[in-house]
Amino acid sequence: MPMDDAGAMQAADCIGAHRAPLRILIVSDAWFPQVNGVVRTMSIVTEQLRAGGDTVEVIGPDRFVNVPMPGYAEIRLAIAPGRRLRKLVDAFKPEVVHIATEGPLGWAMRSLCRKRGWPFTTAFHTRFPEYLHARTRIPVAWSWAMMRRFHQAGAGTFAATRSLREELARRGFTKVRAWTRGVDLARFRPEPREPWEGLQRPVFLYAGRVAVEKNIEAFLALDLPGTKVVVGDGPAREGLQKRFPSAHFTGYRDNGKLARSYAGADVFVFPSRTDTFGLVLLEALASGTPVAAFPVTGPLDVITDPRIGALDEDLRAAGLRALEGDRTACRSHAEAWSWEACAAQFRAALVPVVAG
Repeated sequence: MPMDDAGAMQAADCIGAHRAPLRILIVSDAWFPQVNGVVRTMSIVTEQLRAGGDTVEVIGPDRFVNVPMPGYAEIRLAIAPGRRLRKLVDAFKPEVVHIATEGPLGWAMRSLCRKRGWPFTTAFHTRFPEYLHARTRIPVAWSWAMMRRFHQAGAGTFAATRSLREELARRGFTKVRAWTRGVDLARFRPEPREPWEGLQRPVFLYAGRVAVEKNIEAFLALDLPGTKVVVGDGPAREGLQKRFPSAHFTGYRDNGKLARSYAGADVFVFPSRTDTFGLVLLEALASGTPVAAFPVTGPLDVITDPRIGALDEDLRAAGLRALEGDRTACRSHAEAWSWEACAAQFRAALVPVVAG
């Protein structure tokens, strides 16, 4: 089981069992209608917690006056959320508070908690320093200092992988806690498979946001046999389509089409160097598709068996080696990752706003 400590394993057995229900407040700048790994993670964990008897309130930017993030219209940013946020919090009367993101809502909730003396937890989902640098050239060191200030004010910062926790510790984060991830094994499975009719095999697939920080250009520029397929949408799609006309872009896919896309690929290519985990890795493996990626945080923690994929600084070499992967082994590896255990681990690490 890909969990780092015995406490996480014990937590998996007790969600909703032998515990009084909690009133859990989650504040997140990433929420519906956004489509990304943070939203997917928090929405599934919320469902699991509610199924276990907890009352969960998620406050996102959809409940405030908001504007599109410059250069990324799909992401909405709450404008001056403090007063309304305070009213929503007081109406809910939380017993625990979790701040999922470091955007306007996250900072406003952090401020409110500090004023009231409420302990809270945070999560490190996204490498904003690298993302900001890619878009604005703001020095990475400045952004890391801001991130450290944000998270150190809390009672604990959740991070998904051992390598990420070790990196955060090196960067001066002192309250890091383990919080793994899961995969929907009923939704993502080896059958049925997208036949990709009309496309030359092998099919090398990328799925996810089509944005500069995902480093998709590194995948599309590879000299690989067969066809490169990109499933997803985002601000970089139009430019990449023009630059790489031989690649096949499908746009956003769901309602079973995404799962069939994974299963129908010969290799899933994950070119990102900045993701903190990469839920798509587990989704591809659950679909029986081996993975090719760089040896960085996320892939290093998930692709731990040469039968399920290849990690290499030469992404082309990784892709060619991954063609030899064992699809049965891929599925078996993914079956060790549970959303139930992920939610239980999250719940066990929360901190009450009032002692006792």
